[in-house]
Amino acid sequence: MKRRVVITLMVCGLMAAIGVVAGAVVLLHRSGPPVNAPIVVTIEEGQRFAQVADELAALGVLRFPQLLTLWARATGQDRDVRWGEFLITTPLSPLELLARVTSRPDPLHPVTIPEGLTVREVVGALAGAGFGAEESFYCLLDDPAFLAAEDLPPEGAEGYLFPDTYSFPLATPPDRILRAMLKRFRDVATPALVMKAAKLGLTLHQVVTLASLVEEEAHRADERRLVAAVFVNRLRRGIPLQSDPTVLYGREPGDRALTHADLHRPTPYNTYTIPGLPPTPISNPGRAALEAAVDPAPVDYLYFVARGDGSHQFSATLADHNAAVARYQRHAH
Repeated sequence: MKRRVVITLMVCGLMAAIGVVAGAVVLLHRSGPPVNAPIVVTIEEGQRFAQVADELAALGVLRFPQLLTLWARATGQDRDVRWGEFLITTPLSPLELLARVTSRPDPLHPVTIPEGLTVREVVGALAGAGFGAEESFYCLLDDPAFLAAEDLPPEGAEGYLFPDTYSFPLATPPDRILRAMLKRFRDVATPALVMKAAKLGLTLHQVVTLASLVEEEAHRADERRLVAAVFVNRLRRGIPLQSDPTVLYGREPGDRALTHADLHRPTPYNTYTIPGLPPTPISNPGRAALEAAVDPAPVDYLYFVARGDGSHQFSATLADHNAAVARYQRHAH
């Protein structure tokens, strides 16, 4: 009698186990949630599969991360995950997702954002490289919630889309691209840089704004800290910065001609008529300009004028500056 009970229990246990396995197999083959827009899954080198499964669940493409993790471990496929970016465009079952992340990642497409571009020019470069319509980027960049979530000023992202070479799959969502650029900025704007800014009496936003002026004015690496010094010296003495690129900010591309009337026209960005820095950066500066802005050269220069060869003549007095202007303007004509 006891033996019959034991056998019965064993059979029931076996049937239950078979039922559990069968149920798990059904779930592993069941199609995943709907995918309303392309989703890019990024897997870092050395990332554990359990973390990958949790990310897939967080992105809304996987319903049973623990089950898939157990299956991957049982079959040894958890050790076959590739690192890189994987594009998900259609609903996939857990097993199809496992096959996806253990196969070749999607090819990446590079895009180079040079130093000194405005946000409008950056968006144009991203759209031109095939990463989506300009409107899709502006929908985010004009969204106060997106700006607040990324700890950006309410005026916008000007100055914070860090110039660099990036690589993404072509269908990467615009928010992922923008966040990658903002993360690169934060990687450069280190606590040490912020501390240097504070020693100059400047906030991070003011430093980014100052760096954007340095980026536009200094065309030679050896002059960045000198240009920064001129602006910092003027700020300390309450002298208008009188930077031509600020007058040009906001104009249509190609419209670079300045008139005497332009220099005297009051606008929020005209540093001939406003005191101090403009309200926002006028471009997206690179690392060198940011570092120069917090480490200006130890000089007493207050003026500079273009020599016409990409370099500048720096002066400490107005008399010397006027003489330099006369000399180089005469040569220009």
